[in-house]
Amino acid sequence: MKNNIYKPFFLGITVAIIATASCSLISPETIEEGSNTSHLAIPAIQSIASEIEINSPIIETTSTPKFKSVDHKIAKGESLSTIFSKLNLSKKDLHSIIHTSELGKQFASIRPGKNLTIFTNNEGELQKLSYNKNDIDTLIASRKDTTFNVELISKPVETRTFSSQATINSSLFLDGKNAGLSDKTIMQLANIFAWDIDFALSLRKGDQFTVVYEKLFVDDKEYDSGDIISAEFTNQNQSFTAVRFKDKKGNTSYYSPEGKSMRKAFLRTPIEFARISSHFNLRRRHPVLNKIRAHKGVDYAARTGTPITSTGDGKIIFRGRKGGYGRVVIVQHGQKYSSLYAHMSNYKKGQRVGKHVKQGEVIGFVGKSGLATGAHLHYEFRVNGVHRNPLTVKLPHSNPINKSLLAEFKAQTQPLIALLNKAKAHSLLAQNL
Repeated sequence: MKNNIYKPFFLGITVAIIATASCSLISPETIEEGSNTSHLAIPAIQSIASEIEINSPIIETTSTPKFKSVDHKIAKGESLSTIFSKLNLSKKDLHSIIHTSELGKQFASIRPGKNLTIFTNNEGELQKLSYNKNDIDTLIASRKDTTFNVELISKPVETRTFSSQATINSSLFLDGKNAGLSDKTIMQLANIFAWDIDFALSLRKGDQFTVVYEKLFVDDKEYDSGDIISAEFTNQNQSFTAVRFKDKKGNTSYYSPEGKSMRKAFLRTPIEFARISSHFNLRRRHPVLNKIRAHKGVDYAARTGTPITSTGDGKIIFRGRKGGYGRVVIVQHGQKYSSLYAHMSNYKKGQRVGKHVKQGEVIGFVGKSGLATGAHLHYEFRVNGVHRNPLTVKLPHSNPINKSLLAEFKAQTQPLIALLNKAKAHSLLAQNL
């Protein structure tokens, strides 16, 4: 009976103590006259609740299901079908992924050495498929009910600008590598100036080049070489400058600072970095026949199988054997010009008489067919049917920049020329220190 009497008493005391403690938490300085203390407490409670909602996952009512993942390195000869069979995955899911969209079809052309990541649920049912195409692009198929959604996720690529300067001591390739250039950038440099400089013949020790170029970075690591944006090459005291120009359609070409195309109607040489073994000479003694016979072209010594390219746009008018010339291709370039390529080991597949070829397109491969003492290319250049020295004949230019684009050209290229001049000045300063 005593206990029943005291219970309400102690309960009343406890409530009073709690109420007193709650009131003492409110600072008197913050209470305005006539204010409602319960109203002041609401914002504090709401603030705490909001903070928990943003930063704490504890109050989440839904949770992401956990999937099992398997990393699979694609072996030679494997297809997505064989991989699905090995992992006991549904062929129905495979069909759904590949036929869901154009992106889905890319899963059918997976390559050996690349990685696949397969995500399944506890029942072994495929939930997600991830394929790393390269360092940038990842193809992902995600389950959506009974079908799949396929997307291509690409990492951002950062472009950075660099410059290099070098003096020729041995070769463009070796000195370019020593200057820090990639194989791709060296080849692009050679291609830009190929119409003005014969890198097989006219390169001299002491020649110089300065190049401003791009590098591509992914995740702060160098991924690939970009394009050359401006360059200068000094060959035998004659300087050539080139700058990149991109038109509104995204087409990129190289011009002189005045807007003249670096590209001419013909390349100087039909083969890269070869050695000239015999020059144009109308009174040369033939090495096989041992007779004075006019040598109406230039011979380039190179390994059997080295690609031979057409020096200009044109149409193949002859493709076959031609006496001592062995296997020959003749290309007609409009009404006025033609070029001949002899002693080939083989022709480029898929070409025939009447087919049009582009400048720089491979038409055959170096050999020693016909009367030849060793593997080489015999190259002739004719103007109105008359043989001319390919190394000295004046070559026609391609069209300059259109006058309507000249203002845009200047605005786009002047900053690139400024970068080139800055790189040259920096290099000159470093040499004088």
